[in-house]
Amino acid sequence: MGPLLESPSVVSLAPAVDLARVRSIGRLRSKPGPCPGLPEPQFPHLYNGLGGGMGGPVLVTGPVPPQLKQEVERRQRLGQESAARKTLIASSYHPARPELYSPLQDVALAPEFLAAAEYSTSPGANLEGLLQRLETVSEEKRIYRLPVFTAPFCQALLQELEHFEQSDMPKGRPNTMNNYGVLLHELGLDEPLVTPLRERFLQPLMALLYPDCGGGWLDSHRAFVVKYAPGQDRELGCHYDNAELTINVALGKAFTGGALYFGGLFQAPSALARPLEVAHVVGQGILHRGGQLHGARPLGTGERWNLVIWLRASAVRNRLCPMCCRTPDLVDDEGFGDGFTREEPTTVDLCVLT
Repeated sequence: MGPLLESPSVVSLAPAVDLARVRSIGRLRSKPGPCPGLPEPQFPHLYNGLGGGMGGPVLVTGPVPPQLKQEVERRQRLGQESAARKTLIASSYHPARPELYSPLQDVALAPEFLAAAEYSTSPGANLEGLLQRLETVSEEKRIYRLPVFTAPFCQALLQELEHFEQSDMPKGRPNTMNNYGVLLHELGLDEPLVTPLRERFLQPLMALLYPDCGGGWLDSHRAFVVKYAPGQDRELGCHYDNAELTINVALGKAFTGGALYFGGLFQAPSALARPLEVAHVVGQGILHRGGQLHGARPLGTGERWNLVIWLRASAVRNRLCPMCCRTPDLVDDEGFGDGFTREEPTTVDLCVLT
């Protein structure tokens, strides 16, 4: 099972036809290209299979399968197609809850979340103090949880998402593994909701929780809502995210099953030897490193909607692409791209195996 690969605005030039490197950021993304010195029939490509949930990228040399080329071409079109959908939605869609498109207000956020964020920005704030204000799901895996949104806000957002789902507006897939859901930047909720959530609240938290993974340098994101329901997606295979850090917030509705499970970091051998299961709690967010192997158990009954935000730090990924663990070469793309930038910000330590 491969990782979730998508691109928002700068992309990186790979030395091979490499699905793992077709991605982007803030106007840059990672793009495939020929391997120097090799004729096209001998292009190596990386298949990011996890071999039954274990292991990392596998190098395969040989003729490039037609479906691989088609997938590369499809991903190269993603930015332009997404921009076209966003333009049409902005001009033609009539929201059910127009107040959601106004700047994020504190009333939408859980008191515990506000308190944790306020502490994180206070003089003398440290990890020990922050951990008293949230739940440590796994100290070993560095997985945390805390309430993020109030129940009324979750209900309002779900109402808007269902209204959009039932409209005749064009819809892009959330990512390459989920078939049902909504890309929030296409719907117009990036600027009023996700960006202030990242800048004002998540970055201070992540700076204390994950300083070695770029938590204090988050400068872009990719946000989407995924839907699980009978007859649609019911589970999600093991993968790691195209992100330095991830927050996954359960929005509802009523459901059973669908718990997340976590292994180790994808680079580690036997990473899924002892998976940890974490149940969803509506309104609460689960925080984890993007490279942490994870998936979702099958849905039992009902519908499950989750907001997922891939948090990205160009200071980290400009040095080492999180998907293929190589230095990215970049080309222009739409929107945030894959979180890369051509300007080299102050560097930080890379996330290490623990």
